[in-house]
Amino acid sequence: MDAKSFEHKKVLITGGLGFIGSNLAIRLVQLGAEVTVVDSLIPTYGGNLWNVEPVRDKVRINISDVRDPYSMKYLVAGMDYLFNLAGQTSHMDSMENPETDLAINTLSQLQILEACRHHNPDVRVVFASTRQVYGKPQSIPVSETHPVVPVDFNGVHKLAAEQYHRLFFDVYGVRSVILRLTNTYGPRMRVVDARQTFLGIWIRRLLEGKPILIYGDGKQLRDYNYVDDAVEAMLLAAISNNCCGEVLNLGSKELFSLTETAQVFLDLFPGGKVEYIPFPEDRKRIDIGDYQGDFSLITARLGWEPKTTFHEGMRRTISYYQQNQQKYW
Repeated sequence: MDAKSFEHKKVLITGGLGFIGSNLAIRLVQLGAEVTVVDSLIPTYGGNLWNVEPVRDKVRINISDVRDPYSMKYLVAGMDYLFNLAGQTSHMDSMENPETDLAINTLSQLQILEACRHHNPDVRVVFASTRQVYGKPQSIPVSETHPVVPVDFNGVHKLAAEQYHRLFFDVYGVRSVILRLTNTYGPRMRVVDARQTFLGIWIRRLLEGKPILIYGDGKQLRDYNYVDDAVEAMLLAAISNNCCGEVLNLGSKELFSLTETAQVFLDLFPGGKVEYIPFPEDRKRIDIGDYQGDFSLITARLGWEPKTTFHEGMRRTISYYQQNQQKYW
């Protein structure tokens, strides 16, 4: 990627005080962009002003809700790029309160795209979707041609939002790229609970001297992307001209069982312990089983592939929370 691609460009990041959004904001500032972050700072969604502390005086912060169409009309106007990251990420919360999940993950996306169509049709959009739209994989690795059969409301609503982005490109020419993220981790992720990723609560429990809790037998397989690699994929997608209206998977060549994942934690944090507990029935009903994303298409189109090993990425992540834990719980 040309280091000057974002120099002096106006960039809006929804969910910009959250985990991925804040890391993206910091990277864009380093690239010379004029960054505006919008976030509702709803307590359970992961937004944290401390996340952008390294660039606090170099970003514009707007505290508002993407469900407010009037705010979005104002915010998207004049932007060169929109990184559409705002959303409700908890699968369990979506099952307990599907209407809220619908409003945040689907209706608000329609309103954002309408704001783009009417007030800034030339903006370039990158939408952060999720592997959850596939449901339970028929085989792994999972490619973009795999059937989409979500197992929870969160997956259904994110899939609908994907279709809005594709439709707005096909019908109105609003250029967007849809990235289906896998388990993303790194500094600034939510660690007070498992609403974003179980890796966060595992880190907190280790630092508090508590055992890592694994549901079931620990044999489930997962792939992981360090946040810097996910950010790089978003930047490449934003400036590309050959994947508008398309869906691209992220993923990793590394594949770990939950037990192997926990062992990486213990290697980095000697003295930690693991405890296996029964799978809660409400979680088991919507669990997708093994997953690994096939990211060969994004490699072919954008030249992207993950660069950070899970061991190295987790080393950086644990170190970050050892230094900053008082800001996160």
